[in-house]
Amino acid sequence: MSGRDDGLLQDIEGAARVRLGHSDLTVRPIGLGCMGMSQFYGPADDGQSVATLQAALDLGVDFLDTSDIYGAADVNLGAQIRGFGHNEQLIGQALVGRRDEVVLATKFSARLSEDGKDVVIDGRPEYVIAACEASLLRLRTDVIDLYYCHRIDPKVPVEETIGAMARLIEQGKVRAIGLSEASADQLRRAHRVHPLTALQSEYSLWERSVEPEILPTCRQLGITFVPFSPLGRSSLTGAVHHGATFAAGDFRASNPRFAPENLAKNLMPVEALKVLAESKGCRPGQLALAWLLAQPFDIVPIPGTKRIAYVEQNLAATNVGLSQDEIAYIGSIFSPERIVGGRYAPVHAAHVAGGG
Repeated sequence: MSGRDDGLLQDIEGAARVRLGHSDLTVRPIGLGCMGMSQFYGPADDGQSVATLQAALDLGVDFLDTSDIYGAADVNLGAQIRGFGHNEQLIGQALVGRRDEVVLATKFSARLSEDGKDVVIDGRPEYVIAACEASLLRLRTDVIDLYYCHRIDPKVPVEETIGAMARLIEQGKVRAIGLSEASADQLRRAHRVHPLTALQSEYSLWERSVEPEILPTCRQLGITFVPFSPLGRSSLTGAVHHGATFAAGDFRASNPRFAPENLAKNLMPVEALKVLAESKGCRPGQLALAWLLAQPFDIVPIPGTKRIAYVEQNLAATNVGLSQDEIAYIGSIFSPERIVGGRYAPVHAAHVAGGG
């Protein structure tokens, strides 16, 4: 199915596993993004979210992704704020007695301003330490497997932030470190201070801006790439239709790609994806994930969902085989120039809200 055989291992059950770069951590090829359980995509029920997390573990999901800001970063959306650290607390609750079943990733650097009305980025070494201690408590764990800097603080040299993160490894509080939404130059600078295990950024058929420079840099440095929003914020599943509207508090209501004048154009290639998926006996979202897994890079996508059925669907994408011709065809119908509208509205581009 995939052209990226290097880095793939086999676990005791025979399922393919991926070693996360510059670490001893291994995971199955598709993880679970947990952000939507706390914010951005409409109402969420904590009980249902915990049940989904536990069912995901039963299904074999062993890579969970969260951030300390999830639950508080919707200050610009007009939605009910669940609270800073809400998502980490949910995961901590769900993992009671099962912590050793997962590779647990969380992030820091996005925090609320002193007045609680905005999101600010803080990469100061002293904040790195304080944020980690707080996350450990919320997650009910002694160690974070993969600790990301969620966004790089423009006021602090990335080398200083990474230096503090490396000290967390020395102290046994973190096993591996990574960055989110970094440039190629920032990756190289950070990697010189301490080897990076992963870079998390948006990547899907709908968003391919990482292909020219970021992905090749990751491959050169041996850094695993972790795509968030690999299903184009549900657009690639076939669930979003022309003329769709989104409730207040849903990130997509203010996202340029979902604006009425752009959405119709952006959904045109999804129709072709649906036709191919039907011919192969799978769902369009599964085909979109299979296309990602077939790329010649070390990639572990983390599709997010609040529902058990969608966890099952996403995991089944590993069983979708693609020929080289199909890989090329899918890539061509989603050529970047066909997707119109920015990734973020200005208010979200300036802050972490709406990110991975």
